[in-house]
Amino acid sequence: MSAHPTDWIRGRSFDHGDFGRAHLSGRRATVSVCVPTLDEEGSIERTLAPLAGLLEAGLVDQVAVVDSGSTDRTAERARAAGAEFHDARELMPEHGPLLGKGDALWRAQAVLRGDIVCFVDADSEDFGERFVTGLCGPLVSIPEVGFVKARYRRPFKVGDTRMPQGGGRVTELMARPLLNAFYPELAVFGQPLAGEVAARRSLLAGLPFDTGYAVEMGMLIDVWMGVGLAGMAEVDLGTRQNRHRELAELTPMSATVLQAVIARLRREGRLTGTTSTRLLSLADGEEGDVRVARRPPFGPLAPALRREA
Repeated sequence: MSAHPTDWIRGRSFDHGDFGRAHLSGRRATVSVCVPTLDEEGSIERTLAPLAGLLEAGLVDQVAVVDSGSTDRTAERARAAGAEFHDARELMPEHGPLLGKGDALWRAQAVLRGDIVCFVDADSEDFGERFVTGLCGPLVSIPEVGFVKARYRRPFKVGDTRMPQGGGRVTELMARPLLNAFYPELAVFGQPLAGEVAARRSLLAGLPFDTGYAVEMGMLIDVWMGVGLAGMAEVDLGTRQNRHRELAELTPMSATVLQAVIARLRREGRLTGTTSTRLLSLADGEEGDVRVARRPPFGPLAPALRREA
């Protein structure tokens, strides 16, 4: 398949309406859906309801909530909804303390059983089964595709006022300029930082995982380095409305995205010299560190886990 952007969009960019329950009912591969959570008591039940429907219909084989230490009622409500629940801090404890979202996704591989793994965030106000049927559709229909990324429109909501665009500020102000500058082939992805992805488990098992919020950017680049654009696809899921953070809260997130790109440029020999992971907030004078750790590919660890089980 040609790597020209127009050809890729024509052959690998889909709408969720292109795939539905029928595609999953005829699948040969098993499917695990993983919902990473952290203090999602207000949205976890509406996320799990359509997933439970897919599970009951036999269209997915596992729905697992992997929690990063919620202090609200996320765990209670997830269990009450009948979900399989795991505390990420208790998975792979020999690797030390949990280091944010990316680490939770990496550790989740210890309990996910499907040939296809679908990650979906829990904070979308308009979540539906299309998130799973759409993302998994290309994987069960196109053998050459190993990784699928979501795209969607990101409205910006302030109180009762909702604007059709304006969400995804870290994407537009940090991720997209970085990709255009250093990995222009990946600029075809509409939402490079989308937390909703599906992939063959065999592909995920061969990838390192960046910790924290660097995981989406790091995974996108690493998958592309491994399988190229021909092995990747995206699916438009419509609109995704989520809660918005204060602007100052987005600075550390943006910095971790930058660190993910810096690390790869270094490994490729395209960046030399020192760079800082120090983050000084001009608003309150506090100083932090945005260092990103890198978990090793999970595949070599799996045989030892099976022996221990």
